[in-house]
Amino acid sequence: MITRVQKWGNSQGLRLSKELLSDAHIAVGDAVDVAVRDGLLVITPARRVRGGLDLAQLVARIPEGCESEELDWGPPAGREIW
Repeated sequence: MITRVQKWGNSQGLRLSKELLSDAHIAVGDAVDVAVRDGLLVITPARRVRGGLDLAQLVARIPEGCESEELDWGPPAGREIW
């Protein structure tokens, strides 16, 4: 696919086809890792979990017998339904 680097506001960007993104398993809004390797621009789906931990690892760190309690956040503010 041939495309052009275009100016968008104060940034530059590439327009990528839907098929190209689909082949790379990337969707609109997905985080991607952009790097330069041997003079090539490489874009890959970001697979990192923020902070380097996933839910299972975080839950495993909860101390044995830990009891949580209900918090009172006060009355609704706005159009919240509780």
